[in-house]
Amino acid sequence: MVKRLGVKQVIVGTVFFIAVAIFFTSFTATNPILYQSSAIILLTLVLWSTGVIPPFLTALIFFILLLIFKIADPSLIFSGFGSAAVWLIISGFVIGSAITSSGLGQRLAVSLQPLLGGSYFRMIAGLTIVAILLGFIMPSSVGRSVVLVPIGMALADQVGLSKGSKGRIGVAVTLAMACNMPSFAILTSNIPNMILIGAAETIYHTNIHYADYLFLHFPVLGILKSILLVGLVYLLFSEQIKTKVEISQPADSEAETNFNYSAQRRVGLILFMTLVLWMTDSLHHINPAWVGMISAVVLLLPNIGVIAPKNFNTAVDFGMVLFVAAALGVGAVVNVTGLGAVVANQLESLLPLTPGYDGLNFFSLSLMSTLTGLITTIPGVPTVLTPMAHDLATASGLSLQSVIMTQVIGFSTVIFPYQVGPLIVAMQLSGESLSQLLKVTFPLAFITFVLLVPIDYFWWHLLGWL
Repeated sequence: MVKRLGVKQVIVGTVFFIAVAIFFTSFTATNPILYQSSAIILLTLVLWSTGVIPPFLTALIFFILLLIFKIADPSLIFSGFGSAAVWLIISGFVIGSAITSSGLGQRLAVSLQPLLGGSYFRMIAGLTIVAILLGFIMPSSVGRSVVLVPIGMALADQVGLSKGSKGRIGVAVTLAMACNMPSFAILTSNIPNMILIGAAETIYHTNIHYADYLFLHFPVLGILKSILLVGLVYLLFSEQIKTKVEISQPADSEAETNFNYSAQRRVGLILFMTLVLWMTDSLHHINPAWVGMISAVVLLLPNIGVIAPKNFNTAVDFGMVLFVAAALGVGAVVNVTGLGAVVANQLESLLPLTPGYDGLNFFSLSLMSTLTGLITTIPGVPTVLTPMAHDLATASGLSLQSVIMTQVIGFSTVIFPYQVGPLIVAMQLSGESLSQLLKVTFPLAFITFVLLVPIDYFWWHLLGWL
């Protein structure tokens, strides 16, 4: 019996033939690398978006195709593995595993239960507020996820939300989104923000200060968007929770209990020191990834750490590491082959930009940033669009700074999880399916352009940016 093809399989099959056609077109093109890279990246993004095969397998296919057809130098193709982001993710898995296995996550969840466990709405709203506040003091989305996701999932277990249940998935989605999305509106809290400001300063000698950035973006992209996030999660995943659950000791003996308490104290101390170093990176200038790796090493040390070295392989999801490295590789290849610039130029010609029509220009530039992120992934957006900002300012009649800042609206609007590595890591730490994020990212992106972009437009006008 022939198995009936689903919609995803049909989409992938159609895109595969389109990609093959694009690839063969390269043999008669003046810039064959551009066509070949376009075909490979198109197929990769569709496979990731549909999930018809595991993400790590798509990552391997992406690497192999680029290497076989010599699209770029291997050092560039595998540049994701040299990225600090990948090592922060590896350390995040180890720290998250230590918080869970030591019982520290459960203990903190017990402490939080009286405050957040009264209702499902209170729980997801409270966790969102904690994640937002942590965004002001911790410069890493992955770091925030590493700290909060194990605690949040332990809290979900504490109030009777079992693994795979609708309510527990909602908690995971809330934490994944809240640890990442609002911090796009906080200058020092996300990598794309820093790339944007660095590129603007390097190319145009334009300085945008912390307070200006925060006041421009946080009221709408931080506060209002977080409110919408909580509302969507509550609407889609709300479940009755148990307000009083008998807490059982995780240990089976007094000796094991003492060991767990000792392990929890050690993990708590290491986590506290890690948080302090993450929060003070502007003073010591040590990359958050290297701080995380130091903590991971300590947690793996015999007699000091709480994770046996033999359990390292189970603590770290290397398939997810492959996926993130490939996603970073996509951005690098898109940039070096010129594909990103081609996509952005095509969008510039398709989207209406006319001096005097500020509202239309504002919407078009925001949409351009969002659509560019589908190809380049989110960190690649400022890399591709910032060099074009002067031309876009001329075409739209908006100021250079305003054009630069519209990128934030776009790259903070995520449609597919593959665009943002920290979302993937957070869901992996939660133990829930990554595909569940789509139930929120799709409608949130739609509401952003229907509701938040118009509100943002009037807010910018009020502040004198338009």
